[in-house]
Amino acid sequence: MAIISKISAQRKPGRYNIFLDGKYAFSASEKTVAQFILLKGKEISDQDIEKIKRFDLDAKASDLAAHFLSYEPRSIYEVVQYLLQHDISSEAAEAAVKQLSDLGFLDDQKYVQLFLKNNLRVGNDGPKSLARKLKQKGVDAEIIQNEIEAIDQDQWLQVAQRVIKSMKHQVGKYSEREFQQKVKTKLLSHGFDIGLANILYEQLEFKPSEDEQMEALKKQGIRAYKRFRHFDERERNMKIKRYLFSHGFSSNEIEAFLNGEVISWDELEEY
Repeated sequence: MAIISKISAQRKPGRYNIFLDGKYAFSASEKTVAQFILLKGKEISDQDIEKIKRFDLDAKASDLAAHFLSYEPRSIYEVVQYLLQHDISSEAAEAAVKQLSDLGFLDDQKYVQLFLKNNLRVGNDGPKSLARKLKQKGVDAEIIQNEIEAIDQDQWLQVAQRVIKSMKHQVGKYSEREFQQKVKTKLLSHGFDIGLANILYEQLEFKPSEDEQMEALKKQGIRAYKRFRHFDERERNMKIKRYLFSHGFSSNEIEAFLNGEVISWDELEEY
């Protein structure tokens, strides 16, 4: 048996040095001191010391985890990694996680639901991007898949509209086919698969009207004319035709441009 000969406060608030028989033995938190009623003159056994140290480590892990969670929701994996980075043993980290899970403060399914809800409200990530981010946070793949599949298609439309909002000014600059491809490429880059991107495009609020399609044909046609104007008429028209076709215009639209129905050749020569 040993006797507590001294208890002194550390510079770190809430931590105390415990001396046994005149020698430093270990440190403990205020919570641990209170839990085991550690007072000067109290006798404690080696078994008691092990229990105290174990409790103190578990308490430290729980306090660190709670502090980490106070900033924002976290996955179980994130909390464990945070504790390990702060020199908490894996056993103490697991005990802290279990305690917080039992209290309802740690739940990966609820975490995923909140993560997805926040993205649907203000984010720009599609299903694939969200699944990748959640996987990086150590969440089980089955939980991720089930929660993503539970999201309605209409909810993804709201995200898609935010993703392509900046593209609205491009309407009238490109053919509908080229604009559609650009929109889908943007959606794919944000984690939407091609099937969902196709469906969402059809539901978007802004797509080129007939007038805007003609305006795009005029702009692209002028650009092609300026590029190929120095070729002879036959080769020039062939190059303009290929250029406009590569930019998504139909054969009828291209013929209309070459026939001067969109803009006359006299006007073109002014560019």
